[in-house]
This record gives sequence, C-alpha cells and structure tokens, in this order.
Amino acid sequence: MIHLKGFSLNKIEIEITYANINLMCVRVRLQGPDPSLVYRPEIVEKQYKDKEDYRNFENGGLFDRVFHTYKIMHSIQTLDFVKLKHSEWSHCSHSQMGVMDAVMSLDQLVDESDPDVDFPNSFHAFQTAEGIRREHPDNGWFQLVGLIHDIGKIMALWGEPQWAVVGDTFPVGCRFQNSIVFRENSFQDNPNTSDPVYSTECGIYTNNCGLEKVNMSWGHDEYLYRVMKYNECSIPEEGLYMIRFHSFYPWHSNGDYMHLCNEKDLRMLPWVQEFNKFDLYTKTADLPDVEALKPYYQSLIDKYCPGILKW
Repeated sequence: MIHLKGFSLNKIEIEITYANINLMCVRVRLQGPDPSLVYRPEIVEKQYKDKEDYRNFENGGLFDRVFHTYKIMHSIQTLDFVKLKHSEWSHCSHSQMGVMDAVMSLDQLVDESDPDVDFPNSFHAFQTAEGIRREHPDNGWFQLVGLIHDIGKIMALWGEPQWAVVGDTFPVGCRFQNSIVFRENSFQDNPNTSDPVYSTECGIYTNNCGLEKVNMSWGHDEYLYRVMKYNECSIPEEGLYMIRFHSFYPWHSNGDYMHLCNEKDLRMLPWVQEFNKFDLYTKTADLPDVEALKPYYQSLIDKYCPGILKW
C-alpha cells in the first residue's frame, strides 16, 4: 500500500490512498472555499488578442485559478487513477441526450484551466465551429468537431471535479515530459514521478507503439472520444483524432512523445494541428449569436451524430 498525505495548497488538503493496483481512492478536504468557485475574475476587457498573448501560463488575471487547477490535476492524475475513471465513464451510463443539448449545457461551465477566457464554454463551441466554417466551408464534419470538441466537459456538471475534466492532457505510465504545463512545480506529489517504471522514457509502452495504446490523463477529450465510439457516430478518423488529442499540447504543439507515435499518428498530426488554430485563436469576447446558428449545426448533428446518445 502506498499512502500519500499532506499536500496542501491554499487551504486545500488532498489525501490519496492506493489500496491496490486497480483502485485509488481520492479524498479532497476543502479547508476553505473551493477554488473552482473562487477564481472567477471578470472577462478581460481587451476583446481581441495577439497570438502571442494566448496560453499565457506565467501571469495574468486568471493565473491563480489556472495554477490551482493544474496543481491538483498533476498531483492526482496517475495511471491507476486513469484506469479508475475509464471504468466509471466508458460505459456511457450516466445520461441520455442529444448532442445540441449537451453543447448548450456548457452554458453552466467556465473552464478553470483556461488562461484565455472566462465565459461559458458553449460560446467557445460556436466560436470554434464558425472559425472552421469560414476557412473550410465545404467540410461539415470538421465544422461539427469544432462545435462538439469540448462537450466531454459535461462530466463536471455530473460531479467530476474540473481537474479531472479540463486542461491539457499528457500520457500516464511513462515519464512526464518537460513541455507539460507547470511541469517543474506541479508534479512533486504525483507518485508516478518516482516510480521505477513509470518514470522512464517509455514506461509501460514501447517505441512507436501508437497513441491508441497509450493511457492519457483523464479528461473531456478521452471521454467524448469514448462517447462517439460507443454511439457509433460517423465522424471520420481525422475528426476522432481531433476530439481525442486536441488538448495534447505537449505532442501537437511541442513535439514531445514522438517516440510513442506510429505512422497513423504522424498522418493524423497535421489534422490535429489544423484544428488547434481554430480551437485556440477564436477565443475572444466577441460572442456569437447562438440561436441564429443552431439550425445549421443541428443539420450537421443530424448527419453525423443523430438522435439521442448515451453518455
């Protein structure tokens, strides 16, 4: 049994108990207000940002909120934790609803890992989709992926803490690479960091094994990918890669973990990178007219993800 206790951060105590290799129990004791309710500054007044201003993880009005989210995430997201979350969520037994209802449910969610915006995620969904539509007007499935890519965050509305839902993703079961956000000062309490196998370059994997065989940190990317597969949605493989790996910034933006990639991953990488520029650079305070856009995007949903899905 491994017992890790005593990590404290701004009146938060986290106790992690590993009962065996298949189960991890996490207890988060809040000594004060939940940071997910506290760190909500006003929307930054500057409506349009320069590209170099995006993904600022060094300072800014949202820095405290962002760092606290990542600190907890990087302390708790281990291989055992990821396996536990797969067992809880991959059976799609939590709810049943249509895709547009899932998109609009994100009206209730502000992503606490995002240093760029502080407005509900539903607006970001339409911003991303419209950005893709302008440059790829004839590619309906691509536009749809822009709309739905974040709706796995619905887990946060069903009780999952945001540090297990939002933020950049990374492989578990092998060494945490340096390009991960806050790598130097947020993984000290993660037991996988000092594990003799999990801390090696390949860990439990082999060179060029392919990302499909890699366990990613648990979050909305992996969950939505599982939902799409479970419901047999007809989005092509390129779109599924965008959904599954759009938050994997250490890979698609920093070139890490290439030793785990196979030929398919390398073919799909340009698609993920093309998607990323719309996911990132459409985040502005210029909010779209959602009601006017709904009929068009419902037509895409009816084509690729029709009816009521299991979540």
